[in-house]
Amino acid sequence: MTAANTPYNTRRALDESDLAACFQVRKDVFVGEQRVPEDIEYDAHDATAVHVLAVAADGSALGTGRLLHGEAAAGKTGGDLTVGSLGRLAVTREARGLGVGAALVRAIEDEARALGLAAVDLHAQTQALGFYERLGYAAYGPGFPDAGMPHRAMRRAL
Repeated sequence: MTAANTPYNTRRALDESDLAACFQVRKDVFVGEQRVPEDIEYDAHDATAVHVLAVAADGSALGTGRLLHGEAAAGKTGGDLTVGSLGRLAVTREARGLGVGAALVRAIEDEARALGLAAVDLHAQTQALGFYERLGYAAYGPGFPDAGMPHRAMRRAL
């Protein structure tokens, strides 16, 4: 089977093994590839966030992302409790180009709708602005550094 027709699905992370898979993808992508310090990659929000996972037919994790909501998201959304915060979106090197990132964003938006949220915010690395714009997100506000990389805030109404 070629990578281009690798079947996968996205779902909410349900148990400890799912969470471990999410954290391993983040470690591989953010800590390993992008050199984000491990002590800032994981935070207290991981305990209350909704985590989503993209899984290949063979059970291997292809990508992950998380949704913060309520008070946990307020610091990233300007205090608006009707807005969720999408973050920690990561796709394994082997799965890039398969549509996994877009599928994860849509899965996170579905989780946000289920929570009754009106919009989703995110902090995008500037090199990823085009990816999120194609998914309906609009940048707002000035750029800012996060983990040593330039970012912009973006939002999409649900």
